[in-house]
Amino acid sequence: MKVARTAIATALITLAATAHAAPLSFTQLWTYDHALTGVAGQKSEIVSFDALTNSLWVAGVVGIDVLNASNGTLVQHLSTAAFGEVNSVAIYNGLAAVAIAAPLKTDPGSVRFYDTATRTFSGSVGVGALPDMVTFTPNGSRLLVANEGEPSTLVDPRGSVSIVDVASRTVTATAGFGGNITFNGSHIRTFNGIKGGTTMDFEPEYIAVSSNGSKAFIGLQEANAIATLDLITNRITTVTGLGVKDFSAPGNEIDPTDRDYLSGNRGPTRTILRSVNARGFYQPDGIVTFASGGKDYLVMANEGDSRADEQDEARGNAFGGSGDLARLTVSTADSSTGDLYAFGARSFSIRDTAGNLVFDSGSELDRKAIELGIYDDGRSDNKGVEPEGVTLGVIGGRTLAFIGLERTTKMAVAVYDITDPANASFVDIIVSNVDRSPEGLTTFVNGGVLYLAVSSEVSDTTSVFSISAVPEPSTWAMLAGGLALIGWRSRRRQA
Repeated sequence: MKVARTAIATALITLAATAHAAPLSFTQLWTYDHALTGVAGQKSEIVSFDALTNSLWVAGVVGIDVLNASNGTLVQHLSTAAFGEVNSVAIYNGLAAVAIAAPLKTDPGSVRFYDTATRTFSGSVGVGALPDMVTFTPNGSRLLVANEGEPSTLVDPRGSVSIVDVASRTVTATAGFGGNITFNGSHIRTFNGIKGGTTMDFEPEYIAVSSNGSKAFIGLQEANAIATLDLITNRITTVTGLGVKDFSAPGNEIDPTDRDYLSGNRGPTRTILRSVNARGFYQPDGIVTFASGGKDYLVMANEGDSRADEQDEARGNAFGGSGDLARLTVSTADSSTGDLYAFGARSFSIRDTAGNLVFDSGSELDRKAIELGIYDDGRSDNKGVEPEGVTLGVIGGRTLAFIGLERTTKMAVAVYDITDPANASFVDIIVSNVDRSPEGLTTFVNGGVLYLAVSSEVSDTTSVFSISAVPEPSTWAMLAGGLALIGWRSRRRQA
């Protein structure tokens, strides 16, 4: 009879695991207001988790706020203002790498290292201009630095990726965009012909590394492209254009204007998504990799971005756009009369590592924000909810993507199940009343529980949410019935 009870219990577990995916519960555990740090200019932009000390390191322009991950109390503020502005932080096995732009952003920047246990400085290395993002390779032996190289009025530094040997704290290679590079895909923006013929170099924005550590994928947001960096030869081999999204196609509808008011006044807005004759560049900001079915995929938050000086922006009416399209912000470098190209795809995408589109969320992010009453119609003319950051987490065998929506009236993070990349599905939107404009996101596991940390740049707050699966009533009934059957069989054996 023991064998029978074991078989029944095993069957119940299998049925529960293969039943319809359980709904998820999101609980906001704590929020830290970085104004409480008491340091002028301290912000909340990028957050990274250190498992060795159970702490969150939050990059905030003038320094790092180290927070207790369990309750959100401030552990220590690390000032870096003397070296420039903090843009990013990454942590691996007790070592924090902090990317700092020089006081004059077109000058070379630096990466400073800290021991997370003692929070003491442990060396620095010089990198390229405006290091905007840092990430460790999977084994922690190397650090990759995206040197964005944004231009000033007079100087346009070359964008590059610094490859740092962590053990020696030295730059072993700098990967740039010269030499023998293969260009493929479509709609790579080069900015030729903008207001006097100015051009702009590629600007690395974000880096994601393949699961085996052999390649890195670099987001070139303004250029609407992804570069592939071979980490064996330390050179960029390809630049792949990401194409454009057709806003006239079913499922890709947008609200193209911020001035479509009912009754001709500034009362309730009619934020109705509609098909329009325009296209949008994908232009991802945050990028992460994950493996499924033995293949690597890229998950991208398609924010959209123009030049830093906005010299490539205009309204749609500058190219014959009328009615709904008159207010749409479009690219002067790419648009022509009757052929409008906007910034951003107002979505998140999944692509294979060759850049082929596997999944796109279409208009769903805007649509869900409208349904929740948190859509900001003032952003309709320019990038909508503006997906910015992305991170992944795993719960109950399901791979979840968390996409931060920067421009909603309340903090919003969309959650998708991407376990099957080609058939990703919407799960929920996490909304917070005390945070605004999520910039950085990371997940971490502690005590078997999955958590999401979000740093929000407008509210200058950092919040942590716990995530748990909620069994559906039918699942509870199945389990209860199975347990009752086991008990009945046990009693019958004893009789």
